[in-house]
Amino acid sequence: MDEQFDYVDQVLSNLFEAVGQALPGVIAGLAIFAVFLVAASMVRRVFGRLTQRIDEQKRTLAELGGQTLRYVIVAVGLITGLGTMGIDVSALIAGLGLTGFALSFAFRDALSNLLAGVLIILYQPFKTGDTITVSGHTGTITGINFRYTVLESEGKTVLVPNKTTFGTVIVVE
Repeated sequence: MDEQFDYVDQVLSNLFEAVGQALPGVIAGLAIFAVFLVAASMVRRVFGRLTQRIDEQKRTLAELGGQTLRYVIVAVGLITGLGTMGIDVSALIAGLGLTGFALSFAFRDALSNLLAGVLIILYQPFKTGDTITVSGHTGTITGINFRYTVLESEGKTVLVPNKTTFGTVIVVE
């Protein structure tokens, strides 16, 4: 019976010793992640204020940039915090790279429309209110978002994918 108590006592003392050794790293990792969360919140506020000063045509682009930067800061904070806690993050980083590669193939059309929408908003070859002809459709632009250029033509709404709008000949009237 004494052997069982000695064994339980030894297991518990080893457990408490391991927790005592890991606790400073866990606390430091959580503190680092909290700092990154505060930084991401500050970036969100700064971009929120900056977007109010930007031209309305480029506002959505600035909002996208702010959201992307915020998520990148949180992801870097999470990885840094986990690394500080003593967790091997190299496999996690490699997995994220492979996941990004696979998702880029899966969402190829959506990403091409997104990038074309960003370039249209950035270069502004046409603006809301312009009348254009693209891919056989003529209409007045009522909106440009990250997926479509929205045309109004004869009481109908025509959604032209941005990769089509960006990659073909456009006549601005």
